[in-house]
Amino acid sequence: MDWLQFFFLHPVSLYQGAAFPFALLFNYLCIMDSLSTHARYFFLLAGGGALALAAMGPLAMLVFTPALCTVVLIHSLSPREVHRWAFVFQMSWQTLCHLGLHYTEYYLKEPPSTRFCITLSSLMLLTQRVTSLSLDICEGKVEAASGGSRSSSSSVSEHLCKALPYCSYLLFFPGLLGGPLCSFQRFQAHVQGSCSLCPRHSLWALSWRGLQILGLECLKGIMRGLLSAGAGLTDCQQLQCIHVMWCTAGLFKLTYYSQWVLDDALLRAAGFGSPGEEGYITDADIWTLETTHRIALFTRKWNQSTARWLRRLVFQRSQAWPLLQTFAFSAWWHGLHPGQVFGFLCWALMVEADYLIHTFANLLIRSWPLWLLYRALTWAHTQLIIAYIMLAVEVRSL
Repeated sequence: MDWLQFFFLHPVSLYQGAAFPFALLFNYLCIMDSLSTHARYFFLLAGGGALALAAMGPLAMLVFTPALCTVVLIHSLSPREVHRWAFVFQMSWQTLCHLGLHYTEYYLKEPPSTRFCITLSSLMLLTQRVTSLSLDICEGKVEAASGGSRSSSSSVSEHLCKALPYCSYLLFFPGLLGGPLCSFQRFQAHVQGSCSLCPRHSLWALSWRGLQILGLECLKGIMRGLLSAGAGLTDCQQLQCIHVMWCTAGLFKLTYYSQWVLDDALLRAAGFGSPGEEGYITDADIWTLETTHRIALFTRKWNQSTARWLRRLVFQRSQAWPLLQTFAFSAWWHGLHPGQVFGFLCWALMVEADYLIHTFANLLIRSWPLWLLYRALTWAHTQLIIAYIMLAVEVRSL
């Protein structure tokens, strides 16, 4: 299983780790009140540009271009029109980039470069920030400074100052390559605030996340050893395939957990995401994900910030079949690979079935022993279904 070596040290983790000193420096300078508001915006923007060039090389232009175009749209259109045009442009741009990946993988039969994969991942995160910002403007939560007709030199500098917060938000380095979605209001409040995290709380939070990452990496090593010692997915037989599928999906989940914890730690190191802060959620609620017997609850807790973003962007705005539309859009956002389309459609059907099954079970089961048996069986059932869906979605990585 040579593909398992891919999980040992993901390139994104290296770049996120390299950004840690700069995140801590930014937090320290904010605590000491050594930077003006504009300097803070510029620090985050310059760091994002440097990180993008280091991780993506010339392909960073695929991220810079839509970010700059979004800022132009915000300053050129009325608040009611911003979301529609920003959504259409961003998803069209992202889809064209994904088609380039399809062309490389399925037509040229060549593996895509690591830089291109990092670029696509960053572009997907940019789509979240673009649409979140445009929705906030459309709903009146953020006041957009639309462009005027003045042409004086002072007007140009004024427009640049007004565009700086948007550019900084779309490209700020702690969230460029990963991390839970941060709304523009929270981003602006943190940057304009007089101080960031308390050093003691920051040190404790980062130490705890470091221990979590270490534990997850140890579990990944154990899981990797179990898989390498036995049969693979292509040569397993009968019930052995269930064990291999479960362990393989477990390795995928541990990889996601480790990366999410690292992303969250970087945001906290930069001062974003204070303990108990309202509106801030981490992507990895590991305990709930591993203990729940409800597929619907697993779906809401898996990559929580993305799940909330999809709910706001698609589910709450859909008139018919909102759940199916949400998962269909998620497949589009992920790139419309065959395994992803199949996996997300199966996931949608399983969530619908989950609501029906558990509603019926809650009315039928009364005794405590039967309830415990029901919880145990549905937990195993949930984990097996999630494992099957995960392998379908991640089949390209095998």
